[in-house]
Formats: sequence, C-alpha cells, structure tokens
Amino acid sequence: MKFNPCVGQCTHEGTHCEGCGRTHEEVAETQKLIMDAVIYAMKKGYENPQDFANFVGQSIAFRLQSING
Repeated sequence: MKFNPCVGQCTHEGTHCEGCGRTHEEVAETQKLIMDAVIYAMKKGYENPQDFANFVGQSIAFRLQSING
C-alpha cells in the first residue's frame, strides 16, 4: 500500500477521503499519531521543534528501511 498525504481536499462521506484516498480510520489514526508527537514536543518545551520533527521522521524512515531490508 502506498501512503498518500493530505492534499487539503478532505471529505467525510463514505469510507475513504476523496482528497487523499485514505480511509477515514487511517486519517484519524495518523492525526492522533501526529498530535501525540506535538504534545510530547510541547511538554518538553523544545525551542527547536523543526529539528525534533525532522529527527522523528528520519528515525521512522531508518527503522522501516532496516526492517524491510
């Protein structure tokens, strides 16, 4: 399955968003995951949130690549 990012044309009818094609369940889970990272960064009071976001993204990509070979 290929990930499709939000394109700003969200719909709520049916089972899938017509903008990105993801299921509404996947969209909600992704939003929760992102909000959890935002809350964590805010709780820590990071002065460089962009560095934190870049690190998290790179870490996820590295671990997935390591797992998938």
